[in-house]
Amino acid sequence: QLQLVESGGGLVQPGGSLRLSCAASGFTLDTYVIGWFRQAPGKEREGVSCISSVDGRLYYADSVKGRFTISRDNAKNMVYLQMNSLRPEDTAVYYCAAQKWLRFRLCAPPSFGSWGQGTQVTVSS
Repeated sequence: QLQLVESGGGLVQPGGSLRLSCAASGFTLDTYVIGWFRQAPGKEREGVSCISSVDGRLYYADSVKGRFTISRDNAKNMVYLQMNSLRPEDTAVYYCAAQKWLRFRLCAPPSFGSWGQGTQVTVSS
């Protein structure tokens, strides 16, 4: 069974950092694209960052470029999102999701079929 479990969320002050982890089971990352998405209250779910384990290509939303870094460890079947210089507007539930590389189109929610349950990130003083 394909499963994704996020962890690492929490409360952090503006300007601080967090690292989110996505643990994958039931499949191997080497043929999948993994994405990080977020949804704030009252807003639509949006793509944050995606990584292809086939060719290593990376995708970032304009709002997080230069602040967030996505990475993977195929041997551990893990994907990470390092978040630096956090802002209050980064507050959201963060989800990881998976899609087979051959079906990948865009780093956006409609392109992904398997989802984790999410982890809360709150940026506040």
